[in-house]
Amino acid sequence: MTKNSMCLDHVVLWVSDPVAAARFYTEAVGLDPVRVAEFVAEEVPFPSVRVNEETILDLAPRTFAEHMRMLPGAADSAGHPVNHVCLSLPTNAFDALRARLEQHGVPLSEIGHDSYGARGNAPRTFYFRDPDGNVFEARHYDE
Repeated sequence: MTKNSMCLDHVVLWVSDPVAAARFYTEAVGLDPVRVAEFVAEEVPFPSVRVNEETILDLAPRTFAEHMRMLPGAADSAGHPVNHVCLSLPTNAFDALRARLEQHGVPLSEIGHDSYGARGNAPRTFYFRDPDGNVFEARHYDE
């Protein structure tokens, strides 16, 4: 491991219905909702879900793209997919996530083995899509 102090703060996902997306990530994936009530009350531009104490997923409505003016062409990113986002979990949480996704009828890939990532080879991994087509990988490392 490196001693890099940089952390991943957030990933912005383009979604068609932020409330439905938040419900998916809360119920099927098991993440904690952030600012969903405030979004519904039109007090904030988008809700989020918490991955851990340092990282959230922002659930930005595609209609928000026109407000993305931080760089030339940034608004054009709506609909441009990222290949996938990987969630690393403890072994028991990995198994619980897979079971919860199955209960919600979410199609899952087969279990893969020895996939390389930030912490080396992960013994098991699988992929799933959210309702907007964003692809996620779930993995665990030996503990």
